[in-house]
Amino acid sequence: MIVEKNQILEMIKGLPEKIDVEELIYTLYLKQKLETAEKDVREGRLVAHEDVVKETSKWFK
Repeated sequence: MIVEKNQILEMIKGLPEKIDVEELIYTLYLKQKLETAEKDVREGRLVAHEDVVKETSKWFK
């Protein structure tokens, strides 16, 4: 995923004055994952809740 510098700067403005580097990296990672998920939803790449429950219930038998 490519992010514009101004998007990163806006995100950084919302962070505390002091932040752990790992937390900063996690914030960038989370932003990327959420944007990818939003794009998937907009493009109709979804899995119904019932299908997820059905598939994952096999893991606990």
